[in-house]
Amino acid sequence: MVQIDPEVSVITPAWNAEKTIEEVISSVRAQTFANWEMVIVDDGSSDGTREKLVAATLADERIHPVFLSENSGAAAARNKALYLARGRFVAFLDSDDRWKPDKLAKQLAFMKKHQYAFTFTGYEYMDASGRPLNKIIHAPQRVTYHDLLKNTIVGCLTVMIDRNQTGRFQMPDLRSRQDLATWLKLLKQGFTAYGLDENLSAYRVGSRNALSGNKWKAAKKTWFVFRRVEGLPLPEACWYFCHYAANAAIKRFS
Repeated sequence: MVQIDPEVSVITPAWNAEKTIEEVISSVRAQTFANWEMVIVDDGSSDGTREKLVAATLADERIHPVFLSENSGAAAARNKALYLARGRFVAFLDSDDRWKPDKLAKQLAFMKKHQYAFTFTGYEYMDASGRPLNKIIHAPQRVTYHDLLKNTIVGCLTVMIDRNQTGRFQMPDLRSRQDLATWLKLLKQGFTAYGLDENLSAYRVGSRNALSGNKWKAAKKTWFVFRRVEGLPLPEACWYFCHYAANAAIKRFS
């Protein structure tokens, strides 16, 4: 029997995600587009994540769990999934977020119609319990390398990439912001990220205090990417970082 490769590979790192992983998987299984595989890399979880993944693959053969013996970080988990992924298109979904049912269908049609290599969409915030916070992040029409340095508007949970155009890629070995560094790398190679301004995903945030702390950590890691990964000179890094900080504030409080 000839095995047909899935058209889309969903890349999901998971670490101690027993409270949310079933909801995440359900949002993928509910997609109106059915020709996908979901490669979930368990990054050395110590809770019940492994058992839930085993049960999920028994329920749906399109779900492929991989188990790492020790915690190595989201970059290593995503890279393992990217290495194993068989789809032409790769889409990213973390273990505490979720997609709307028509996310893959609409985004894939958008990419094929325009022959785009790199796309992203709008998304909304939800609280730790999964309730909508009535806040939508809209996707601009296009984002270039310099645009992304000024405004990190591309949500990882919304990204889809055509590897027939970009070639296979891996994320840099960073504990945080490896997704931003990856998008910058692709854009620096000459690709443009095109936005589909529809709310097709939900991003989970924690408490107000946790969110503030995460924003501060994200800012420090963004500065690290600017200076150490992208190698921006200090004046240029400061210029872009000021734009990044202003846009982050607007996104949070608008």
